[in-house]
Amino acid sequence: MTAAITAVAGYVPEYRLTNAELETMVDTNDEWIKSRTGIEERRILKGENQGISAMAIPAVKLLLEKRGIGAEEIDCMITCTVTPDMLFPATSNIICDKIGAVNAFGFDLAAACSGFLYGVTTGTAFIESGRYKKVVVVGADKMSAIVDFTDRKTCVLFGDGAGAILLEPNTEGYGIQDSLLHSDGSGAQYLRMPAGGSAKPATLETVNAKEHYIYQEGKTVFKFAVTRMADVCYELLQKNHLTGDDIAWLVPHQANLRIIDAAADRMGLSRDKVMINIQRYGNTTSATIPLCLWEWEKKLRKGDLIVLTAFGGGFTWGATLVKWAYDTKG
Repeated sequence: MTAAITAVAGYVPEYRLTNAELETMVDTNDEWIKSRTGIEERRILKGENQGISAMAIPAVKLLLEKRGIGAEEIDCMITCTVTPDMLFPATSNIICDKIGAVNAFGFDLAAACSGFLYGVTTGTAFIESGRYKKVVVVGADKMSAIVDFTDRKTCVLFGDGAGAILLEPNTEGYGIQDSLLHSDGSGAQYLRMPAGGSAKPATLETVNAKEHYIYQEGKTVFKFAVTRMADVCYELLQKNHLTGDDIAWLVPHQANLRIIDAAADRMGLSRDKVMINIQRYGNTTSATIPLCLWEWEKKLRKGDLIVLTAFGGGFTWGATLVKWAYDTKG
């Protein structure tokens, strides 16, 4: 028995933060941003007391509507995020409460930009165990909450959004075929949020020092991301005796267009087989991969082999091989 993706959905906020608007906020320009990242605009969640659940709830409701099932049928909710509504309770529990998933247990999973891949692998294990029949995996982040909009190195990169998939048992060979996941904690020095955890709780000093925002050493992170993401995709193909010709789509984490191109080149894939929406949404961390699946769903065909891949802070990275389980109607 395998775990198959049987529905996908997404949600992005209405507000568009364009490169032109960023030019009025920090010392940057549209040409510089596009040439180095590929980003033209990103979505920002506005409003007081609006956390990721405000985006995840409509995404999950759409997911259930598309699949034609009720919230009470969900067995498990996994929310992959580094920007939960609050440290506890888990945002998954808040989502379940708001949608009426009264029979589900839920928890949050934090693996930075690789979070969704980690969540898919975890949900797959639950399905393959035979104990659960319907597992929802959400990837959602409100990166605008932890971005310093006076730091031109990071504020141009990130946006807000949410995506969700439903995993169900499959006995015909469709679904998640394989996953390779890695982590290297030494990368924490290059990409992290310094304060706010138990090691360095919030104080007046940490707030004034802007230690509750993303810190990134861009050149080092870029170098690691290019090599690790490209290599793990190649490794996944080699392990499963596949070549780029066998792959219908590459679904990469949307961090940087140059990183995406490097991964595609390593696999021998042309740009027309790569899902790219970074120009519209920027880096939404755990949400980038499910948002791509949501946008490209109508182009996916039953039996297509697709590769999901990501690299994130900490460091975390990986790749997942999926055999698509359905044709989209309409």
